[in-house]
Amino acid sequence: MNADLDQLYPAHLAEVRSRTEAALEACGYDGLVVYSGQPTMQFLDDRPYPFRVNPHFKHWLPLTDAPDCFIACVPGEKPLLCFHQPADYWHLPPALPEAPWTSQWKVEVLREAGAARQALSLDGRRMALVGEARQFFADWGFAAINPPELLNRLHYQRAVKTPYELECMRQASATGARAHVAARDAFFEGASEFEVHLAYCEAAGLREEELPYGNIIAFNEAAAVMHYQHLDPRRGRPRRSFLIDAGTEFRGYACDITRTYAGADGEFSALIGRMEALQLELCAAVSSGTDYRDLHLLAHRLIGGLLNEAGLIDCSAESAVEAGVTGVFFPHGIGHLLGLQVHDVAGLARDPTGGEIPRPAGHPYLRLTRQLEPGFVVTVEPGIYFIDLLLDAARDGAAGRSIRWDAVERLRPFGGIRIEDDVHCTAGVPENLTRDAFAALD
Repeated sequence: MNADLDQLYPAHLAEVRSRTEAALEACGYDGLVVYSGQPTMQFLDDRPYPFRVNPHFKHWLPLTDAPDCFIACVPGEKPLLCFHQPADYWHLPPALPEAPWTSQWKVEVLREAGAARQALSLDGRRMALVGEARQFFADWGFAAINPPELLNRLHYQRAVKTPYELECMRQASATGARAHVAARDAFFEGASEFEVHLAYCEAAGLREEELPYGNIIAFNEAAAVMHYQHLDPRRGRPRRSFLIDAGTEFRGYACDITRTYAGADGEFSALIGRMEALQLELCAAVSSGTDYRDLHLLAHRLIGGLLNEAGLIDCSAESAVEAGVTGVFFPHGIGHLLGLQVHDVAGLARDPTGGEIPRPAGHPYLRLTRQLEPGFVVTVEPGIYFIDLLLDAARDGAAGRSIRWDAVERLRPFGGIRIEDDVHCTAGVPENLTRDAFAALD
């Protein structure tokens, strides 16, 4: 599979260069420097936080553990990688990359990060820097650091994935699916939340700090917390339900997958089945030219119908949406752009020059409002949750009059349901990266 990636990478690099050079010309810069970033030290300590590379850096090349490195793009010149390889016996210095992709680059090894100033040939050029604005850059002579007009253009274009990027995301999905199956099996074998997390990491072959985000592994009522952050080590707790929202990365590209399981057959497992069918209907609606806001509103209408069918509300789907009843059970957006970042940039962007496409009124948490295009990868993640805070607020209002509180009380101990796939928008039938990955395991 890496051979395929090696064949796809040159065209990917050429596309990134083309987009960047057009953006530089539009903004009046001679070239671009991208700084990979630097580990940040913990307060009053000599240990850094886990390093996360600048996403702009890994857009150009598959290096994710590369602090204090630089790349330079100047039209008409071979792209330059300044690779920081310090002389260090406290830590293992990064190995000089020797993969086939390096043939596309001019590579200079630096023993000191400051040596990049001369290697980048900044004098006499209007060079823009994208990356953390470290103090030592102050006298390097950059024309601008993180100029918004340039970032807007780079971010907007990043939504359309190249064939290389799509293949990286397929491989991330394959690893994520395998790890999800291991986590599911661990739950049904009696593991704790923490032990399920360990099973996931082992199956993924990744350390915790290499995951694209902290695993959400929630049993029972904890599934009602959107970004539940604890990993309870206790065994022997009731096992009514299990929600796992977890991803992996491959060459810097993420997958983002959520599944929900019932501990036993019954009302809650039937509700999961209904949500599964609803979610697949939404995935099939990912098509070129679709306004993602319309997909979000469709999700609310479908969830309103599901709530009615399940006996959780006694009004129609249309009335549930209009009265805000669906928002009590489904308070987040239907999904977001995915790629170099889990919640990838420019989801609200009006055009390459800036501005935002507004969210629908009453839906403040939707992260994507653009019209879908071939090459977009989006998540589709409908849910139903029994959140005490929202239910208590709704109980005495107009929305509360449509809610069947007896059914809510029966299901509240299960926490909630979320099912999430990563879907590639094409010119025809959408490609469901997540479902394809699970199917390949079968």
